[in-house]
Amino acid sequence: MAEDSDVLTDLDNAAKAANGADTQPVAGIISQYVKDLSVENPKAPDSFQWTDQPEMDVQFNIQAKDVNEEVIEVELKITCTSKCQQGTAYIVDLAYCGLVGMRNMPDDQKHAFTYAEAPRFLFPFARAIIANAVRDAGFQPLVLDPVDFQGLYLQQLQAKQAQEAGEAPVGDAAN
Repeated sequence: MAEDSDVLTDLDNAAKAANGADTQPVAGIISQYVKDLSVENPKAPDSFQWTDQPEMDVQFNIQAKDVNEEVIEVELKITCTSKCQQGTAYIVDLAYCGLVGMRNMPDDQKHAFTYAEAPRFLFPFARAIIANAVRDAGFQPLVLDPVDFQGLYLQQLQAKQAQEAGEAPVGDAAN
């Protein structure tokens, strides 16, 4: 009869033999941080008296750069501009980043994780930072609507593939 320690050792060896080397794909957020935050309130205090409905412009940009072989810095850049007839009420410019670790993943899966999943993980934190920044500038908090990063990624991928194939993007009519 085997002792308890032998059973655990055998299980550990069996798991190593079945799995071999570290070959399972893995991806996740290692760390996240504000890289740059700018809040402009150019017409204060006059802008606090404006009564017309502001026109909002919200722009997103996702960039990535390799830190090392297994880590990528994903930057979610969000610029929010509020304009009224009298001028610009505020501009909030945020670069929110995450260090993403990925190992044993095919390039297409790395690309999808970098440009669709990582921004999805980062967005709720960036959204809260923007809401607080706008509130701290003296305005009602700006709560951004959820963003379908997976849908946007697939849409851009299809547009790129259509462009490479020499076709008009989906939804465009040829004249």
